[in-house]
Amino acid sequence: MKSITVAGNCTRDAELRTTQSGQSVAGVSIAVNGFSKGTKTVDYFEATFWGKRGESVIQFAKKGAKMCVTGSFFTDEYNGKTKLCIDASDFTPMGGGEGGNSGGGQSSGGGYDSGSQGGGDGGGNNSGSGRSDLDDEIPF
Repeated sequence: MKSITVAGNCTRDAELRTTQSGQSVAGVSIAVNGFSKGTKTVDYFEATFWGKRGESVIQFAKKGAKMCVTGSFFTDEYNGKTKLCIDASDFTPMGGGEGGNSGGGQSSGGGYDSGSQGGGDGGGNNSGSGRSDLDDEIPF
């Protein structure tokens, strides 16, 4: 898997759309500042969030807001220009932008950070916090 994590500023408010099949999808453009040979550079990434994650990112992804995005990446060519796109699997708001929310550890609810969110495995056997059954599956 090709994985990428970028941290930067949203260049515009996130846009939420719905596919013909009814699935939510949000698009966010992120600018990442850097330096190359003593000059300032800016790289732009287009991140796509699907489903509930797409619905939740729009409240944080406002123009100017700082955000960290993780996911798999691919390139897309349009009108002779190549851009790097991210199929986002997680995000962390880092503050700034509209509302000035510092984000302090908030995330999109991805991964195994909460047993009560009912997200991932589809098995109805969630006893306790949801973490105890994970310990049995770890081979080390």
